[in-house]
Amino acid sequence: MSEFKLRKMSVIFEEIHHEGGSNGAPVQRAAALAIVSNPFAGKYVADIQPAMDDLKPLGLEMTDRLINALDGVEGIDGYGKGAITGANGEIEHSALWHVPGGYSMRERLGEAKAIVPSAMKVGGMGCRIDIPLGHINAAYVRSHFDAMEVGFPDGPRADEIVFILAMAKGGRIHARMGGLLLADVTGQDGLR
Repeated sequence: MSEFKLRKMSVIFEEIHHEGGSNGAPVQRAAALAIVSNPFAGKYVADIQPAMDDLKPLGLEMTDRLINALDGVEGIDGYGKGAITGANGEIEHSALWHVPGGYSMRERLGEAKAIVPSAMKVGGMGCRIDIPLGHINAAYVRSHFDAMEVGFPDGPRADEIVFILAMAKGGRIHARMGGLLLADVTGQDGLR
């Protein structure tokens, strides 16, 4: 069992009314961020995959906070995840978040079909990251290709990791680039 001691958690909420065009139904999006200690910092550990199981409770807690920030599951149709590992770690430590972060959101959203877009990096204190967003059931829905920039001013410290989950209600506010439309989504294969 690995020790990922939680130092700090935050939830960011945004409501977008327009991007230069007329006001429409606002798009809501939120991100949950958690700074945890990195038990693998400063050393190379060959088998870190079992540590993903230790992060599942954090993934579920962050997912629940996001759903609460967005006033419930109804209407959530976008998601993404990411991580920033501090300087004494490696990018593979960020990759520990793939299963506990992605599957926690899928579980709470009713087994969403599409892959959860992801970004990861190694960075220093105050580092920011763009969390990619995509539709929860149909990865080809262009209106939902988006990103949300997040970060902590005081993390990650060199021996920490920042784990991030993001969700949205709606795609880009003035999306008009064509592609698969929401009305045409079948949601069977995660693509269309």
